[in-house]
Amino acid sequence: MATTSGSTPLRIGIAGLGRLGQRHAEALAFRTRHCNLVAACSPVASERAFAGEQLGIGRLYDDFDAFIADPEIDAVVLVTPTSLHANQTIAALEAGKHVFVEKPLALNVADCERVLAVAERHPAQVAMVGFVRRFDPSYMAAQASVAAGEIGQPFLVRSQTCDQNDPEGFFVRFAPTSGGIFMDCSVHDIDLARWMLGRPKALRAFATGTTALHPALAEFGDVDNGLAIVEFEGGARAVLYASRTMAHGHETSTEVIGTAGKLTVGEHAARDRVVRSDSHGVRHAVVKDFYERFETAFATEMAAFVAACRGEQPLTLTLADALEATRIGLAITRSLHSGQAEPV
Repeated sequence: MATTSGSTPLRIGIAGLGRLGQRHAEALAFRTRHCNLVAACSPVASERAFAGEQLGIGRLYDDFDAFIADPEIDAVVLVTPTSLHANQTIAALEAGKHVFVEKPLALNVADCERVLAVAERHPAQVAMVGFVRRFDPSYMAAQASVAAGEIGQPFLVRSQTCDQNDPEGFFVRFAPTSGGIFMDCSVHDIDLARWMLGRPKALRAFATGTTALHPALAEFGDVDNGLAIVEFEGGARAVLYASRTMAHGHETSTEVIGTAGKLTVGEHAARDRVVRSDSHGVRHAVVKDFYERFETAFATEMAAFVAACRGEQPLTLTLADALEATRIGLAITRSLHSGQAEPV
C-alpha cells in the first residue's frame, strides 16, 4: 500500500478531466498543500493534452488499468462517468491506492455495497466520496450549531439544488447516464439532510416532477424540476427540490427547522454583500454555477482528503453515508416513476 507522512508530499493521479475534473486538477496542481499532481488519465486526447500542457503533468495515461498500476502514485482522484465509479474505486483500492471519487458512489445499492466490502478489507486506505457541501464554511457552521443543540431537536430539512437554465441542454445529453435529476442533483441535499438530522434511517420517499423547458428528458424518464419528501425514523422529514431551469443563476439553499429555532443557508444565491438600489429596483448579483458557489468548499474537501491520506486527521464523511444517499435517491427516483410512495 502506498503511504506518505511527515514532509513527504502525497503523490496524486487524477482520472477524468471533464469540466469538474479540470477544476479538481487545477486545484491539486496549484492550490492544495502537501501533495503533487503527478499523473492524469483520460481516453480523450484533448484532455490529456490539457494535463500535459496546462498543468505540466508528465505521466499521462489513456488506459485506466495502467494508470492505477503506476507505483509512483499514492492516491487517485476519480472524476469519471458515474457508471464507472464503483469498479474504478474497487480497482484503485485493490491496487493499494487511497481513493477520492466524485458523487454519487454508484447508481445502485449493490455496487455501493461491493465498494464498502472492498474498503473494509483495506482499512489503512482512505476512501472518500465527494459530498462537497459538507466542506462549505456556512454548512459546516450550521451543522455545528445543530449538533450543539442551538435550535433544539431538528425535525425538518428543506433543501434545494437549482441550476441556471442551460438552453444548450448539456444535462439532456447527460441524462442517459446521470441516474436522473434526483441522483444527480438531490443526492447532495439527501446527504445534507441526513447530516443535519443526525443520520436517521430513511423509511420511505415520495416524489413528483414536471418538465417546464426540456421535453427531451421524457425519453429518459427524467424531469427538469422535481420535488421529493423523505420520511425518517423518529419523525424527522426532508423536503427536497431540484431544478434545471432557474432564470437568474445557481441557487443552493437549505433550511433546518428545530424545536427551538431554525437555520437557513444560501438564501437568494448572493454572490457578495452588495445590494444595488436604483430605478430598476433593489437587487444583488447571483452566483452562476455550482463551482462558483462552492469553490472554497472544493478546496477544503481536497485538503481534507490529502490530510486523511497523510494520516493527519480522520474523515467524518464515510462510504456508508454515500451508500445511504444512493439508497434514498433511488427510492425517490422509483417514486417519480411509479407515482406512489416507495419504501427506502
